[in-house]
Amino acid sequence: MIFAAVDIGSNAMRLLFCRAYDIGGKPHFSKEELIRLPIRLGEDVFLNGKISEKKAEKLITAMRGFHELIKVYEVDAYRAVATSAMRDASNSVEIIERIKNETGLTVEIIDGKLEAQLVFSNHIEEMLNPKHAYLYIDVGGGSTELTLYHNQKVLAAKSFNIGTVRMLLNKVERDEWDNLKEWIKKNTFGIKPLHAIGSGGNINKIFKMTKKENKNLSYNKLKGIHDMLNSFTLEERIDVLGLKPDRADVIVHASKIFTTIMKTADIEDIFVPQIGLSDGIVHDLYDKMKL
Repeated sequence: MIFAAVDIGSNAMRLLFCRAYDIGGKPHFSKEELIRLPIRLGEDVFLNGKISEKKAEKLITAMRGFHELIKVYEVDAYRAVATSAMRDASNSVEIIERIKNETGLTVEIIDGKLEAQLVFSNHIEEMLNPKHAYLYIDVGGGSTELTLYHNQKVLAAKSFNIGTVRMLLNKVERDEWDNLKEWIKKNTFGIKPLHAIGSGGNINKIFKMTKKENKNLSYNKLKGIHDMLNSFTLEERIDVLGLKPDRADVIVHASKIFTTIMKTADIEDIFVPQIGLSDGIVHDLYDKMKL
């Protein structure tokens, strides 16, 4: 079976094609293609409260192309979701209707709770030590989703309006940082040892920059990378580190979010499986098709 997942985020939109195999009763997933377009809807929404006509046209044109590719791949199922920027946009319903009418694709605007559930649909628990507790941290352009996993079940999950594009535009309220820290302290109190799992494009890029063979980064290593990135100008991050412009301006904010959460929760290391929301959508589609 082959599935398609569309993730319309605040910084970029992604189309993932993934093939699922059933081998010995266990599913195996193979990524066929990932297309990422830096539309950056959050730039409009977090400043002006709505999506501009210019960005709406870009989005619809991209979705038209995505629809053609989905037809070519002859997928068994697809799901398209929109997250933080579209949740906040005053004209989101109108945009979703235009996408449906002009491209034939149905897009769901999902809340933070469902976003966290879909991210966690990657069955990451199968890769973890059942004796340990984990805080799943998914950092996007508009929001950060936290999921606390302990004794092989989800204990708590929460979405916060703290994201890399919001930070870039100076649109994160101090109260939201306080809420984040209070939630972490309240829900992780007495839970030891606690480890972190990181997902999202920025932590994946940071992990690749370390050239590590195992998928764990220590807090000190991540903090060192944050300090290094912060010491570079935007131009240096592009020219010296080879980062794409739409990654170079937000990656420092992402590393700050991760290090802040890890410090608040007293977490010493973070596991980076290099998966995200689009992977979770595929796993969810597969699970529902097997029911």
